[in-house]
Amino acid sequence: MDDDAVDPNMNPGDMAEPLRRAIGERYLTYALSTIMNRALPDARDGLKPVHRRILYAMRRLRLSSAGGFLKSAKISGDTMGDFHPHGDAAIYDAMARLAQDFTIRYPLVDGQGNFGNIDGDNPAASRYTEARMTVMSEALLEGLDENAVDFRANYDGRLQEPVVLPAAYPNLLANGASGIAVGMATNIPPHNIVELIDACLHLIRSPGAADDTLMQYVPGPDFPTGGVIVEPADNIAQAYRTGRGSIRLRARWAIEDLGRGQWQIVVTEIPYQVQKSKLVERLAELITTKKIPILADIRDESAEDVRMVLEPRSKNVDPDMLMGMLFKHSDLEVRFSLNMNVLIDGLTPKVCSLKEVLRAFLDFRRDVLTRRSRHRMAKIDNRLEVLSGLMTAFLNLDRVIDIIRYDDDPKIALMYEDWSETHQVGIRRATDERDYVSPLAGVDKAALEMTSDPEAEAPPDLVEGDERTIPRRYAGRDHGLSDVQAEAILNMRLRSLRRLEEMELRSEKERLEAERAEIVALLGSEDLQWQRIAEELKEGKKRFGKDYIRGKRLTTFSEASEAEEVPLEAMTPREPITVVCSQMGWIRALSGHVDLNRELKFKDGDGPRFIFHAETTDRLLVFGSNGRFYTLQASQLPGGRGMGEPLRLMVDLPNESEIVDLFIHVPGRKLLLASSAGDGFVVTEDEVVAQTRSGKQALNVKAPVKAKICKPVTGDHVAVVGENRKVLVFPIEELPEMARGKGVRLQKYRDGGMSDLRTFALADGLTWLDPAGRTRTQSDLTEWLGKRAGTGRMAPRGFPRDNTFT
Repeated sequence: MDDDAVDPNMNPGDMAEPLRRAIGERYLTYALSTIMNRALPDARDGLKPVHRRILYAMRRLRLSSAGGFLKSAKISGDTMGDFHPHGDAAIYDAMARLAQDFTIRYPLVDGQGNFGNIDGDNPAASRYTEARMTVMSEALLEGLDENAVDFRANYDGRLQEPVVLPAAYPNLLANGASGIAVGMATNIPPHNIVELIDACLHLIRSPGAADDTLMQYVPGPDFPTGGVIVEPADNIAQAYRTGRGSIRLRARWAIEDLGRGQWQIVVTEIPYQVQKSKLVERLAELITTKKIPILADIRDESAEDVRMVLEPRSKNVDPDMLMGMLFKHSDLEVRFSLNMNVLIDGLTPKVCSLKEVLRAFLDFRRDVLTRRSRHRMAKIDNRLEVLSGLMTAFLNLDRVIDIIRYDDDPKIALMYEDWSETHQVGIRRATDERDYVSPLAGVDKAALEMTSDPEAEAPPDLVEGDERTIPRRYAGRDHGLSDVQAEAILNMRLRSLRRLEEMELRSEKERLEAERAEIVALLGSEDLQWQRIAEELKEGKKRFGKDYIRGKRLTTFSEASEAEEVPLEAMTPREPITVVCSQMGWIRALSGHVDLNRELKFKDGDGPRFIFHAETTDRLLVFGSNGRFYTLQASQLPGGRGMGEPLRLMVDLPNESEIVDLFIHVPGRKLLLASSAGDGFVVTEDEVVAQTRSGKQALNVKAPVKAKICKPVTGDHVAVVGENRKVLVFPIEELPEMARGKGVRLQKYRDGGMSDLRTFALADGLTWLDPAGRTRTQSDLTEWLGKRAGTGRMAPRGFPRDNTFT
């Protein structure tokens, strides 16, 4: 049935919303809430709601950068109770990240106590730590009291919170941001604030500037942990143009001379968002597994700063080659994925270029400037009004004093007194209530008489609801002073009644009138507005520039040559070893080339199976009965002091599979593979070298058939013997050369299967060992020569009873 179909017999009051529509609408609501209120930052101030609310709550608690600290529990509690009704643990975690100088480029919270470290340790509980704002966060809040931004009701309507912070600098790019929403994510790296301001100033001068031009001022990110950016400039430019890309970042390292030709590598800066403890563990793992045998040891000597010491295996090791391998196999080099997905005007998610982000900030700063200017002009107008009233009071000081002394309502008297006339000192005190009339009366005598009669109806020209009354003598007059002016005069201190104060009032009035004229000019000229914004940005550059504690660029740039793929053998010291593998599959490497007939110790019930001389630079091939080849590095074999380790723990050889053969890999050599069913083919050794523990499939077999033979190809003919003791000899050229497959039929059997095979030169004859251990040779093989897949003839006289050639 269609989801939107409705049962005609259903009561209209019982109609339910279709499930698909209900889920779709609710999920869309959830998605929008996640995008706008949690994951994506605002392009204007670069903050998410939780960070904005934390800073605003700290401001309300008066935690200035020059003041005292307050318990973090109080800060997170106030933020949760007043503005952010979510878990206090999440709020404290967000606040702690704002205090970590290895996480945020310019910390917005000044933390006191354990706020975590670069090793990945968590901050202490909020009851143990204290915090306050930094000058950077105060700069984000500047102008909040000057109507710079809109406010909205908090979650329960008790309080007001800012929709966005005024943000005196481009915090979005300065500190970066990351988050995962529904169907979208953001990951913005931090940048140097001086470079960002320079780019903003250029954008003010040249609004049509391209992203490539802005990169002359912002060459790339500036991470709080430093490091070296090795991404080509063209790739960075492309990322800034599109808002998406990736940037390669490496650790900073140097060679430390230890004297006598000895040296070590010291890492002083690690890539951004890499936990040092896990990095050390990874490097130690590379040493343990011998994946980088030229690295001998790793020591973490870090204190307040980062200091990781890498010791080479030998002083003859090339430092660049060593670091190139470490960059490839560890987080000493990472890729930072750039995705500048932000909320434009706090509403629209958009992947922005560098120019679009800076333009959004500058447009916002212009809006902040105009709103603060209008707010300031309103303050000036109010003050000028007060000053005008005070000046009137000074010019008519005796009359003001007389009104205040003798009038029952001096405020009304001050407001309706005619200050343009000259009056003698002394005002009759009003004692009769009929002497008070409405301030709007007095246009004619009849109106005055009607107003004086409490039972009379009000004249039609009176404003409804105006219950204030004034002395009859002021009826019909306009205001002499405003309510604000009269209140200011009444609140004036006696000590202000001196000539000097009058001079100061005149000076202040002139100064405010000049300032008001500047604001009017500013609001009427776009050029003056951008000029003022540029001045504010230059002030911020001076304030947070090179003299600031974290003002200098931390991350540098370098052109990194790609590390060549160095074979492991080239990194391994070449030393002789003796490889020993037991019947039960325990493998080890003895130092040096020992006597192969020497008696060795094995576990109870175990004995020798493979023993041969090799070198540490060799690679070993293991062929299993499942038809797969596995590769081992001779340098990574366990030492010979113990019994070794099970080979199955070093490669993923199944328990039901047996080891068919173990030998040294010879590049370019060809092997003949055969199964117990008598199928086989020729393969080149280079094709079967595996790069992973799981090995590489070569001979395809299916139970109960197993891979049985793996022999190097020598000579021009193949001799095959079956379990029925029949021998067949045919040219090896009749076998195909393959990389993987089941192969072709080598010999045909009525019953049983293949027992053994070997390759040889027909001119030299076929040799084997008889039961007495003597070498026997059959030169004339005419009787056994045939085509591949033939049945063959019975074995020659003296052929071993176990049907094997060796």
